[in-house]
Amino acid sequence: MVLVQLPHHQYEIAVESGALARVGAIVRALAPAGRCAVFSDARVETHRAAVCESLRRADYEVVQAVVPSGEENKNLATVARLYDVLLDARLERRSPLIAVGGGVTGDTAGFVAATYLRGLPFVQCPTTLLAMVDSSVGGKVGVNVPQGKNLIGAFYQPIAVIADPLVLRTLPARELRCGLAECIKHGVLGDESLFVFIEERLERILALDAPTIAELVRRNVEIKAAVVMADERESGVRAHLNLGHTFGHAVEATAGYGVLLHGEAVALGLIAAATVATRMRLCDSTVAPRIARLIERAGLPTRAALPADQVLLESMQLDKKVQDGRIRFVLPSRIGAAVLRDDVPAADIAAAWATIRA
Repeated sequence: MVLVQLPHHQYEIAVESGALARVGAIVRALAPAGRCAVFSDARVETHRAAVCESLRRADYEVVQAVVPSGEENKNLATVARLYDVLLDARLERRSPLIAVGGGVTGDTAGFVAATYLRGLPFVQCPTTLLAMVDSSVGGKVGVNVPQGKNLIGAFYQPIAVIADPLVLRTLPARELRCGLAECIKHGVLGDESLFVFIEERLERILALDAPTIAELVRRNVEIKAAVVMADERESGVRAHLNLGHTFGHAVEATAGYGVLLHGEAVALGLIAAATVATRMRLCDSTVAPRIARLIERAGLPTRAALPADQVLLESMQLDKKVQDGRIRFVLPSRIGAAVLRDDVPAADIAAAWATIRA
C-alpha cells in the first residue's frame, strides 16, 4: 500500500498481484451504496468481468458502459454519452464509479465522476503500465478538445487506486513501452536510482518478470504520490511531473491523436527537453545522450515526422503551464533533478525540434 495523504482527503494505492479480485471488498468498505457504475475500455473485457464479478459478490448492482479506446475519443462527446448512462440508471451521489482501463478510460471516467451530481466516489483500476505509474495517481482528470490535450478537466481525487501488476501480461508490447516512458521521466526528474534500476533491468521489465514489474510500479507510485502530497494543484513542485510533456503534448496534438501514443510523444519530449537543457548549460553533456539511449533501448521513438516549428510553437502556447503568455519548460539539471524555466531562447526550442524531427 502507498498512502496519499492530503489536507482534505486521503486514500490508498494498492499495488498487489491479484488485487482485481478484491475490488468489491475494497469499494464496499469505502462507499457502501447499493449500486455502482463500471466504465471500462472495450479491450479489457477479461479484467472488466473480474471487477464486475467482485462487485456483485460485494452486493452491488452494477451499471456498465464502454469508454472508446484512443485519445481521439477522450472528449466531451464521450462524456455526454456517459452522463446519459448514469442518468438513465438514476445513480445517486453515494454510488461509486469504477474505471477499468488505461489513461483514456481513467481520465474520462474521472471527469464524469467529478461532475456528475457534483461528485461521485471514484475508484481507479488501471490496466496499463502508464496508467498505473502516472495518470491514476494524483487526481488529474479531464478530456481533450481540438485546441489541445487535457484542456478541460479538474483536480478530483479517487477514494482508492487498485493496481494489479498481473494484468500487464495482457498488455500489447507497444503500450508497455509507452508506460516505460513515464517511468524514465520519473527517474530523470526525481530519482537517479530509479533511472539506474530501469537501465540495469530493462530486459526483465520488457519480459514482464513479476517481481521486477511490481517493484517498478511501486517505486514510480511512491514518487508520484510524494509529489502530489507536496503540491496537489500544481502550484509548485508538481509542475516538474510535466517534464517532456510541453514538447510531447505539442507533438501528440499536431500529429493527430492516435498517430503517436502518449508515451511515445513523452519520450520524444524528454529528448527535446534534454537538448534544451544542454544548450542552456543547465546540465552536463552526458545527460541528453544517456536519456536518448535508454529511450531507444526501451523501443520508444527518438525521432518522428513533425510539422513546421511555428505549428508546434502555437500548440505549445496552449499548454496549461503557460503563465503570463510565457511557456514554462521543465528541464533536467541532471539525472534525478529538474528545474522550471520560462526564458528558453527560440533558437534552443528550434534545435530541440530538429533533434527529434525525422
